[in-house]
Formats: sequence, C-alpha cells, structure tokens
Amino acid sequence: MTQPDNRYNSAQINPYRSEFTDMSEQENSIAPTEINLHQKSRLLELAFSDGFRFQYPCEYLRVFSTSAEVKTMDKPVHGKELVNISSMEPQGNYALKINFDDGHDTGIFSWASLHELGVNYENNWAQYLKELEAHNLQRGEGRVVGEDGKVTIKLVYFIELAKISGKDEEEMVVPDAVVDVETLLKWMRKRGQRWEEAFADDRVKVTVNKQFSEPYTLVEHGDEVAFVPRPKF
Repeated sequence: MTQPDNRYNSAQINPYRSEFTDMSEQENSIAPTEINLHQKSRLLELAFSDGFRFQYPCEYLRVFSTSAEVKTMDKPVHGKELVNISSMEPQGNYALKINFDDGHDTGIFSWASLHELGVNYENNWAQYLKELEAHNLQRGEGRVVGEDGKVTIKLVYFIELAKISGKDEEEMVVPDAVVDVETLLKWMRKRGQRWEEAFADDRVKVTVNKQFSEPYTLVEHGDEVAFVPRPKF
C-alpha cells in the first residue's frame, strides 16, 4: 500500500518571514498557504499567498536542488526520472528542507526560490533537457514495466460496475498512452456505451492501491486500481 499524501499548511509552518535580508519586500511577502505532497504521483503541490499554485515533479526539484553540491557540478544531475520525496522538514519560517529517496538531503528551498521555480518551470525544464542532450545523458530508465516489458495492473469493480464488466476484478495490460487515472478512465470509456456512461469523471471514484486518487495520480505496473460508483442524487 502506498503512503497517503503528506499535508502541511500555513498554520503548521507559519511561513511569513525570510532570513535573507537582501530580498525585496515582494520576495519577503511570498509564502505558501498550502503544501501537499502527492507521493504516488511524485508531485509536490504548493499554493502561495499571491494566488499562484504550482505542481512540481519531484524530478524537477531534485535536479534543480539548491544545495551547493548540485550547483557546483560540471554536468547536470541525471537519471532521476523516478526519484521521489521521502520527507520534508520546515526550516524556521522561511524555507523547506526536502529529502529525496535517492539519499540527497541537503537541498533547502526558500519560499522565494520555490516560487521562482514554479514561475519558470517551462523555461527551466526546456533548458535542462537541452543540457542533458549536450552531455549525452538520460533522465532515467523511464516507466516501470514487468519482465515482459508491459504495464500490467489489477482492476477492481464495485456494485453496478462489476455487472457491467461481468467480473469483480481482472488483470489488464494497459497501452503506453495510459499513464495516470485520467488517461485510464478515457481508455476504459472506449470499451462501449455502458462503459462510457458508467466511467464518466462525475460517475466514478477511483482508488489506486487503496488510496483515493486525483486525475494526475500515476498508474504504474503492479498497481491495484478500484472503481467505485458515486451515489446518485
């Protein structure tokens, strides 16, 4: 079973001051109002006091770590496509220390630096991919698959969904296009009209490994995905 999302909020961290005296007043005012770690999806989600909300892939935060050892490397960090965040530690009221499951634990991200990484994500990521190519490096091994090279998941159906499928559960090999709950539901709806109606986004709840999911929750080899019909009103 996967770990549930780790949730922090501004009341717990009270992130309203910065230790950096050379920051502008605007930077000092930037603080998170909500912090959610979606470990299954390998995403860190932050909402800020200025109204911005960002979703940071763990890989992005790892390769753009603020630690000195990363900033002084002569080539980009690579091979971190499947890296995850193992834990987070508030640093006073100005920053967040992020510990990654590959052992990297020296990255301390100020609220201003996290905000900047969110605003500049597209440009930063495009430049990172160019640097990888220039150094002939790879992001990692890619998607986890079985020994046969395929992604096989267990599907579990409840109540009327079991009647539509004709079974309570089944194992399925999913195509490459199915990477998360959203694309899985789209694929399921292609199985016929009854499936299209029953598996509409507003008609079904989805759990992945017994944890309620979001549309962006990753679907990976060996996962158990359960479909629960929503109550009709």
